[in-house]
Order: sequence, then C-alpha cells, then structure tokens
Amino acid sequence: MDSGRAVEARRIGEAALARGQPVIEEFRPGRIALRRRWAGVVDDEPRMIRFIRMNLELEGYEVHEANDGLQALNQARDVLPDLIVLDVMMPKKDGFTLAKEIRAKDDSIPIIFLTAKSQTSDVVEGFSIGGNDYLKKPFSMEELIVRIHNLVARKKLQSQSEVLTLGEYQFNFPKQILQFQTEEPVLLTHREAHLLFHLIKNKNQVLDRSLILNKLWNSDDFFAARSMDVFISKLRKKLSKDEHIQIINVRGFGYKLTC
Repeated sequence: MDSGRAVEARRIGEAALARGQPVIEEFRPGRIALRRRWAGVVDDEPRMIRFIRMNLELEGYEVHEANDGLQALNQARDVLPDLIVLDVMMPKKDGFTLAKEIRAKDDSIPIIFLTAKSQTSDVVEGFSIGGNDYLKKPFSMEELIVRIHNLVARKKLQSQSEVLTLGEYQFNFPKQILQFQTEEPVLLTHREAHLLFHLIKNKNQVLDRSLILNKLWNSDDFFAARSMDVFISKLRKKLSKDEHIQIINVRGFGYKLTC
C-alpha cells in the first residue's frame, strides 16, 4: 500500500474510533514484508486494539493481541515480540507491572506505553522501569508509527555500537551496562543508556536540549523536559565515582559532559 492510502486509512480509522464506530477493515497491507516482525498489542479496549493492529499490519508486523497484562505475560513466555505497544491501566496486571516482568526476561524489546495519565511522575515511572516511549491518549496513529520507526532505528544504532570509555568507566551501550573500574556492572534503563550515549558522543560540547528531547522523547514539552532532568540526575549519581566526570547544565542551551 502506498503512503497516501496508508495515511487515508489511518485518518478514516481514527475518525471511526472517535465516533465509537467499528474500525474499517478494508485497508489491509498491500505488500508482504520480507521478514515478518511480531508486535504485541496489549489494551483492554477492543476497538483500540483493532485500530492499532490494522496500522501495524500496514507496516509489515504480525500482531498478537492481549486484553490484559496477565494474558500478555503468558504470551511473552512463549515468544518475545519485536515490539510491544502497552496500555498502562489494565485489569489483572497493569502495564507498569507487566513491563517490569518483561524487562526481567529481556531488556532490549522496545516498549511503548499508552496511557491517559499525564502527570510527570507517571511519565518518569514509565521510563524508569524500562519503557522506551510514552504516548498519551488520545493520539494520532501517524505519531505512533513515527515513534515506532524511531525506536527501531535507535535499537539498530545501539546494537552496532562498541564499548565506550569515559574516564574510569566502561560503557557497553548494546548491553546498557556501565562499569566503574573492576566493580560490579550497573544495568542502565533504555532511556539512561541512550542519553549517556549521546552525551559521550558530544563530550566537551553542549548537547542541545531541544534536539535531544525530540530525538529521544519525540517531544520538547514540559513533561519531556522534566523527565530528562530526572534522568540527568540519575546519570550524575551513577557517574559520581569518577570525580573528573561532570554533567553541566548550560542554562538555556542544554547539557555538557566533561571529563
């Protein structure tokens, strides 16, 4: 299916969903992906699941559905998906709890949270437990698809990266591990690892605040900015054993990592 038809499919589907009508099923993928990718969609709203499934199929994903966290966990025990789109507020097992249990098994699967919650603390909690992205309802399907593409690209970049040296630390970006000298390695969250990677790559230079917010958070709004501030604080603590390393706040511009 060409991009014009895909956009029209999403527009019609979103309008139907907003009116509470069944999502139109005619817009099926017109191409066959060379390698089928599996996406897990977990939500207790059947219409939302159908709408997301339709659009992910347009992107070449084989979609497996679950209506609650417990059902999704049972599915993940058999086969781990390439991507998970996960509602936060669900019966039996909420999205945050499910994400923690999935992360205990695999720390590389991209997880996108969908939620009506908008408090900064909720956003930070989602990222802290290993979520890769956080999308507030209502949302446009184009935005979800763009965020998925960005996550896939970041995962590819991460897998191809080498171990980086920062002062007395070794940073294994693919495995999201930070180690000080010969001490026990520390496992970073996805968001901590990607933020640290970009700080290191721009060492001794100002990392533009708006640029990195849009790159990693897909937004430079207040909630994203507060979330980044929290993760900068977390990284400062985890890098504190080397007194020569500093993450400096350059007011009005961004952050600078010095070593």
